[in-house]
Order: sequence, then C-alpha cells, then structure tokens
Amino acid sequence: MGIFAKLFGTRERRLKQQKYKIGMAKTRGGSLANLKAALNGAKAVDDALFDRLEEIFIMADLGVDTVVKFTAALRAEVKKRAITVPRDLENVIVDKLFELYLQGQIVDANIKYVEGGLTVILVVGVNGTGKTTSIGKLAYRIQSEGKKVLLAAADTFRAGAIDQLKIWGERVGCPVVAKNEGADPSAVVFDAIRRAKSEGYDVLLVDTAGRLQNKVNLMKELEKIDRTIRRELPNVPIETYLVIDATTGQNGLSQAKIFNEAAKVTGIILTKLDGTAKGGIVLAIRDELGIPISFVGLGEKITDLEAFDVEDYIYGLFADFFDQE
Repeated sequence: MGIFAKLFGTRERRLKQQKYKIGMAKTRGGSLANLKAALNGAKAVDDALFDRLEEIFIMADLGVDTVVKFTAALRAEVKKRAITVPRDLENVIVDKLFELYLQGQIVDANIKYVEGGLTVILVVGVNGTGKTTSIGKLAYRIQSEGKKVLLAAADTFRAGAIDQLKIWGERVGCPVVAKNEGADPSAVVFDAIRRAKSEGYDVLLVDTAGRLQNKVNLMKELEKIDRTIRRELPNVPIETYLVIDATTGQNGLSQAKIFNEAAKVTGIILTKLDGTAKGGIVLAIRDELGIPISFVGLGEKITDLEAFDVEDYIYGLFADFFDQE
C-alpha cells in the first residue's frame, strides 16, 4: 500500500487533516492545479511529461535543485515499477515527496523541553515575517500545555518591537522582560534568565533582532546572546526557531541559509502557509538545509499556529486527488 493510500484511507484521518486542506487551498488551486491536468492529459510516461512535472514543481517553490533531485528519484521509481500509465504516478509522487522530507530519518520537530529546568527558545527572522506574532501564538500554545512562560524583548533595535511584544504578552497572559529601545539585547536576555530562574518559569521565549543588512553584526549579536545563555545555563540545549513568511518563496530560503549560518537554527516556523500558492517551500527548506519545519501558520487566529505534520501537509497538497476518488 502506498503512502497516498495510508494518508487518506480513514475517515478519522481525513477529519484531522481538514485544517491543512482548507489552509493549503491556494497552493492546490495555484501552482499544483496543473498537476492533475498534466497527469490526466498525458498519453504516456515520457520525457515530455517529466519536463512538465518539473515546471509545475518549480512553480510550487520546491526550488530548482530540489526539483532536479526529486524528478530523478521519480524517474528511477517509474523505471523500477515499469509504470506506463500517467495517472499511476499519483501514488509515486506522494511517496517520493514524503521520502524527500524525511530523508530516511525519524523527524522529531517537537520542542525539546528541559525537564525540571528552564527551556530557552530563541526566535529569529527578518522583520515583517510575523516573528513577534508567532512568538505570541507559540507562547499561547506552550501555556496550553501547562507550562509557565516568560517573554524577553531582545529585538531592541526595531521601532515598536518592544511594545508589540508587550501587547502580545498581555493578550496571552505572559510577562515580558524589556529594556529601553536600543539597549543591549544580551542584557535583556540576562535579566530574563535571572527572573525565569528565580520565579520558576518553565520556558523563556526570546524575540531577537531581524536585521540582514549586515550579516556580521547579526552574527555577533546572536553569538553574544548565546554566550550569555551558556554562562547562565551551562549544558542546557537552546532551541532556535527561524520564522519565514511562506509567501516570500525562494527569498525565504535565502534568509534561512543566512540565519542558519548565524544562529544554528533547529526548527522553522513557517507563517502564512494559508496565504501562498507556492507551499512547496516546505520541501525546499528541508531538502537544502536539512532543518525540520516545527510549526506552520494556517490562519489569523491565536490557535492557528499548528505543529507541523508532514502527513497532514502532504494531504493538504493532494487533497483534490483524493477527493475525486
């Protein structure tokens, strides 16, 4: 049984995946709308069909390098199975996309909480990607798991960033440690760690600056924050989440490469996945950087930050194929 059948084989599973189906409607109706037509309209599994599939997946923002690798794997599987009917490629495509994301690994994108201690999560990303909003939604989600959460306003250079985080703090019921605009971000983090330890917080969420104009300064700033955390919390792993706006496509992938060099990113928060017709960026990020997607934004509500599930995601991409069965 192919993964396509396993994903969509039960009513319970389908109900669980409705949020992804609704949220990824633009991708199915945009860049991937032509996939169904290409498979249904092709008369043979030949070079012309593969060329068309490459075009479709590049338009879906999988990225050229990822698409080349993917179609090579698809061709090899077609040859291995001796597939001659274009429509029979549906299951193979889903299987191979699933494998592309997993990379032969068990991908655990859950937050790695420090048992009996303080978990620190740095949130990085370019200004305007929804970074501070994602922190607020993430704080709400973590609190709903019974954790005590503190926020740190270490994005001290962007006008309004501190106030924006304070607004989110009030909204979700989390206190915010902050200094004046222009203050040393590492000093904010230092104060936040001291307060978190003395008042028994479980999780510290740190909003950091998102300036890419000077990568050297960005790296120095993040390294200084890292040193502060290491000094106060030796041997404690640090989660670093990069926020990317899904609607920016390949530009978001470029951002991910720069921030990964500066901050050793452990997970991606992909915002506005419901607002893009090019949802394939998920696979491009995973393939080119090896970083898992941890959370995705599928709406505007405070509860619309979803823990990423590759099966739900692939269902969101291919729900139209399933629903026509």
